[in-house]
Amino acid sequence: MDRRKFLSVGGTAAGAAALAGCGETASKGGEGEAAAKKVMKPMRMHVGTQRGPTNPEMLQYFKRHGINHIVGYPPRPPDDRGYWLDEEVVQTREMCEKYGITLEVVALPFLSSSHIDREKRGAIMMADSPERDRDIEHIQKMIIACSKAGVGILKYNMSLLGVLRTERTPGRGGSTYSTWKLSEAEPATPLTRAGQVNEEQAWERITYFLDRVIPAAAEYKVAMACHPHDPGVPPEGYQGIARVLGTPEGLYKFVSIQDSPYHGMNLCLGTTAEMLHDPDKEIHAVIRTLGERKKLFNIHFRNIIGGRDDFQEVWPDEGDMNMVNVARTLWEVDYPHIVMPDHIPHHDDDEGGRQGFAFAYGHIIGILQSLQTLG
Repeated sequence: MDRRKFLSVGGTAAGAAALAGCGETASKGGEGEAAAKKVMKPMRMHVGTQRGPTNPEMLQYFKRHGINHIVGYPPRPPDDRGYWLDEEVVQTREMCEKYGITLEVVALPFLSSSHIDREKRGAIMMADSPERDRDIEHIQKMIIACSKAGVGILKYNMSLLGVLRTERTPGRGGSTYSTWKLSEAEPATPLTRAGQVNEEQAWERITYFLDRVIPAAAEYKVAMACHPHDPGVPPEGYQGIARVLGTPEGLYKFVSIQDSPYHGMNLCLGTTAEMLHDPDKEIHAVIRTLGERKKLFNIHFRNIIGGRDDFQEVWPDEGDMNMVNVARTLWEVDYPHIVMPDHIPHHDDDEGGRQGFAFAYGHIIGILQSLQTLG
């Protein structure tokens, strides 16, 4: 699909929906509000998590805290194989079901958010042949394994720089916040082992991957959910690398490369907020543009203070975005999958982050319940 056409369709649909809602509510006051409630579809999104490992202890922890859907992790394949066997995904799904939990998504064992200088399998984003074709073939095999196991979504990253952060900063109750201040960033080396990668090269590598993976995903009916670049960087790049999935426009272009219902985003709301200058206002247009095109397969529900090039990842109830309004926008676009916390602040008394994530699970459950109650 032509990118300008995609943007036009998304923008027109969002505008029409907004105008329709305003007219309906304004027409007769309370009657308009009642009518608006009636047209809201049943809420299909649900709280979940991507915490690992996927084992009985963690599954019991999830269940205790109201989690019935997860992103799971089949056993990591050996380096000489590089992909899951069919039975490994089936066994992981069956283990989840034993504890009353649905294995809704699985995370690829490579194409993660790690920095390329620490990544063993970086051939796809490095454009190294024939290794990248080998890795793509392994991903195709994992798509088939997920399809056979009844797991409908795979999540992945297309990143060379991983998650960029500067020194942590103090937060409430003695916690500390993951922080990015571009003005204070000092990369370990001027360039990574990937060398210079400009926008054109980045898009070529992404397109090469999508052209070979999305048709397989469509054939086996497994949706591919890609995480944005965290965070976006200036157009000239960082450590010599352009981050093309670090702007809303980049995300729109990405989902337009393959016209398939099985090609979309693991939209991290925190990462998306990091792309914006006024996240509380601007986040809704991104959700609507992608959500109305049915390009959202997984949501990281986290908050920040700040915006592009200068932010802190904070507790979900204290950031700049009103997360109740964000959840309502997801409901309005009929988002049907997992909503999960991510990047919770750290405290020394909370080894492994279980307290922090338990708080975040309850926060999301409360928001979804309140929306369903109040409409």
